[in-house]
Amino acid sequence: MKRRIHAGHDGETIRVYQAYNHAIADAALAAQAFVAPFRFDRMTWIKPSLLWMMYRCGYARKDAGQARVLALDVRRAAFDRALDGACLSHFDPEVHASEGAWAAAKAGAHVVVQWDPDRDLRHGRLDRRAIQIGIGGPVVREFAQAWIARVEDVTPLALALGALVAAGDLAAAAGLLPAEPVYPATPLAAARLGIDP
Repeated sequence: MKRRIHAGHDGETIRVYQAYNHAIADAALAAQAFVAPFRFDRMTWIKPSLLWMMYRCGYARKDAGQARVLALDVRRAAFDRALDGACLSHFDPEVHASEGAWAAAKAGAHVVVQWDPDRDLRHGRLDRRAIQIGIGGPVVREFAQAWIARVEDVTPLALALGALVAAGDLAAAAGLLPAEPVYPATPLAAARLGIDP
């Protein structure tokens, strides 16, 4: 399966997704950044693939903790810098010289990446990988308050997609999906994270 970053993006930002409870989402929308009750002391995961987010949160119906889906337009300079210093969450012999080298890199990384099969509208596996980016340590506060150019509530889109899929109208659901072209990773990120050309 190909490892590429598929994401909505323009010259300044890249769009990623997260799902939260109502309190965190409402506070983030009001501040256009993450503020309390968002937790700054734990790792947070961002997902550029909308359909992987829909798989993870069950079209915003999985549980109360994921009842609100937020689209975050993150500044590309910050996103690229994070991936340039990231490490894969698991050892990959095609990327790392040894398990020891991977362990040393991971120990010093505040950003970790994992690749999971991307998903279609019915949550079936696609023949490509979706990137998930875990942000921890001191980088969490930078992400939450400095990286974000815009926070948008896309819960209505998630619910509409889920309703159309449940009704079997996949064509209408597909028509609501945003474009997610390949995002150009830096050469350093590509080498560190096994991103395919």
